[in-house]
Amino acid sequence: MRPPVRAALEPTSALVEQVEDGLGALERDHRAHLDETIRASFGDSLDLDEAMRPFFPNENRWDYLLGYTPAGRVVALEPHSAHEDQVSVVIAKKKAAQEQLRGHLKKSASVAEWFWVASGKVQFAKTEKAIRRLDEHGILFVSRILLAKHLAHLGRGNANRMTARR
Repeated sequence: MRPPVRAALEPTSALVEQVEDGLGALERDHRAHLDETIRASFGDSLDLDEAMRPFFPNENRWDYLLGYTPAGRVVALEPHSAHEDQVSVVIAKKKAAQEQLRGHLKKSASVAEWFWVASGKVQFAKTEKAIRRLDEHGILFVSRILLAKHLAHLGRGNANRMTARR
């Protein structure tokens, strides 16, 4: 079975050759945003920000695509400052990534979950309004570290997405 990111990409996509095994595409500091117990669960990764920079140098770009092997799914990870004024920025990054990935992802492929992890101190209240806006745009804020509980629902569809927040 091919690792999830490689399997999701069109064979002719310029992104294929930029996919790395395991978490190889993540900056060393960004690996700390993944709980140690789940790091080996990622079969491949893509630094989407760097891969898209030549084509979209002045646009928002999402940071990473990760292949979560146990579910055979692709998830997106955005280490980004967690300030109240950044909610709109993260939403814009996701929208831009979806457009930028058109033609690169197979028609049958999709990003199963979009995770935002705080790259520093969380400096906004997890207000109902902010969480509702993120939910409306399909983004799950998981504070500073992505945990196994945030991924548990991926093999079961999105039925248990709300419990992943806790």
